[in-house]
Amino acid sequence: MFSKLLIANRGEIACRIIRTARRLGIRTVAVYSDADGDALHVALADEAIRIGGAPAAESYLASAPIVQAARSVGAQAIHPGYGFLSENADFAEAVAEAGMIFVGPPPAAIRAMGLKDAAKALMERSGVPVVPGYHGEEQDASFLADRAREIGYPVLIKARAGGGGKGMRRVERQEDFGPALEAARREAESAFGDGSVLLERYLTKPRHIEMQVFGDRHGNIVHLFERDCSLQRRHQKVIEEAPAPGMTAEVRRAMGDAAVRAAQAIGYVGAGTVEFIADVTNGLWPDHFYFMEMNTRLQVEHPVTEAITGIDLVEWQLRVASGEPLPKKQADISMNGWAFEARLYAEDPARGFLPATGRLTELSFPEGTSRVDSGVRQGDTITPYYDPLIAKLIVHGQNRSAALGRLQDALKECRIGGTVTNRDFLIRLTEEHDFRSGHPDTGLIDREIERLTAPVAPGDEALALAAIFSTGALDPNRSTDPWSSLGSWQIWGDAHRMVVIEHADVRATVTLASRGRDQFAVRAGASTLPVLVLDRFEGGARLEVAGQKRLIRFSRDREALTLFHGGRNLVFHVPDGLTGGQSSEIADDELVAPMPGLVKLVRVGAGDAVTKGQALVVMEAMKMELTLSASREGTIANVHVAEGAQVSEGTVLVTLMEEAAQ
Repeated sequence: MFSKLLIANRGEIACRIIRTARRLGIRTVAVYSDADGDALHVALADEAIRIGGAPAAESYLASAPIVQAARSVGAQAIHPGYGFLSENADFAEAVAEAGMIFVGPPPAAIRAMGLKDAAKALMERSGVPVVPGYHGEEQDASFLADRAREIGYPVLIKARAGGGGKGMRRVERQEDFGPALEAARREAESAFGDGSVLLERYLTKPRHIEMQVFGDRHGNIVHLFERDCSLQRRHQKVIEEAPAPGMTAEVRRAMGDAAVRAAQAIGYVGAGTVEFIADVTNGLWPDHFYFMEMNTRLQVEHPVTEAITGIDLVEWQLRVASGEPLPKKQADISMNGWAFEARLYAEDPARGFLPATGRLTELSFPEGTSRVDSGVRQGDTITPYYDPLIAKLIVHGQNRSAALGRLQDALKECRIGGTVTNRDFLIRLTEEHDFRSGHPDTGLIDREIERLTAPVAPGDEALALAAIFSTGALDPNRSTDPWSSLGSWQIWGDAHRMVVIEHADVRATVTLASRGRDQFAVRAGASTLPVLVLDRFEGGARLEVAGQKRLIRFSRDREALTLFHGGRNLVFHVPDGLTGGQSSEIADDELVAPMPGLVKLVRVGAGDAVTKGQALVVMEAMKMELTLSASREGTIANVHVAEGAQVSEGTVLVTLMEEAAQ
């Protein structure tokens, strides 16, 4: 076994690799960009080296500085994690040429599965069934449109390089094929440096099942059973589980054999995942399934496999990379119980899962009942440069019902302040009938998206409590704010204060009447609530609200206040009391950047006539492409940005002429 390992990654996977390496007595070296100097993975590692600027292209995707960093500290091996350079055959070769071990498969195996069209052809020759479609070299747009018509709609356009939902578009109608192809190619080129695509028949009600495989340098290959990754949004997995609900022993055996054959066909070594898709329109497991792709790396959702097998997959990776044989034979690997993984993101489900940024003013997870893999701590900032994953929450139970109950309880116990998150969306998703009954499919979220993401207005009590906390009146250190320090007595009666707060772009005015040092009457909505302060502490207070005693927690950072109330994480915007703040609504004649990002494409110019919903600007932010459209019909007055420009949140991109001036 080698003694020093460099991890060419960041975030939760870097932290997770460091913990296993430390248990095995291996010293670890972290790399970091300018945005990650104080990151958790840097703090956990034995050594850390800066490799470049904040953009991934200047740091975590730059192979030369990473290899040089490893050589400079005498690292004997490099673990790529997942994403970034993990499936880059050139990087694997560069590591080997520098005299170090690449903790992953041989470059030839990466190349064999790196291009999806070639991989499907290889699988067909190896007797592994593939999804019907077009996997050839011809990339002319009209030629591809003809092939799509032959396959039959709906079709799926997929980048032939990479994965993670990048460069992927579902197309329902022939007339939408051209714009979807253009967008998929552009996104694929940006993410993988290869804009080539393939086409597949889109199965109407598919299950996304993947098999974990493992190979060593001695010719041994095993599988570690399946994971069901059917719950997806924007082709990104949201909740994963193992085993797959409803999977029969016969199908599991057949799928496991097919996965092993796929790995054998390319001489695979290390951890890999063979992904299959099966149509379950009739609600039952079919006898057939199709190969989609193979990920030649560790997967984000690997903890659910670890939970049901009791095997540390990173430890297996390190042992195999050092030349050891697989620790177990196929007959020695067994399943125990059920596991779920839920991905907690800084994103806004009600706004199309738009990624979010912000400082994590509160970060609290349940203790003892779940495993939490995270690369951030309370006080860290979610930046616009990388994936906005906050944490992965993993639970295990003796059966599916027990594990699902633990997942729901664990999600409800999470407190995340300072940014909007998908936590409440995940809770709703776990309560969805088809999922609870063990019948998930990849279209479930899209079918139920309105119900799953519908904003729920905070009640009068939540508004009242948010208003009180926003004033600083419950600060245990007693703020120097005059509202707190001058007392409540006035010659004309109770002291009153108007507080303006916003939630999900809806503004409310709350009236506070102070009836003593620790007593308030709060008018919110149609209710007037008496509030008695029993105790103050950092981040919360013990209150008596309308005769009921409550323990209420909150976090505050500048104008953002997160109230943990009624099982929800409610994020409020508190405008500056002196200026009155700015309305969160943007005038219809302005198109603004919803977050920091790169302007990829400007589709209009001054004087152009546009219709409501017409695409005006395409941005790339936090690994996602955003198409920004006109909010009304009109004429373009000015375009304020150029393609290639980096813009901050709120930057005006395009202005429409005022309606009266047209």
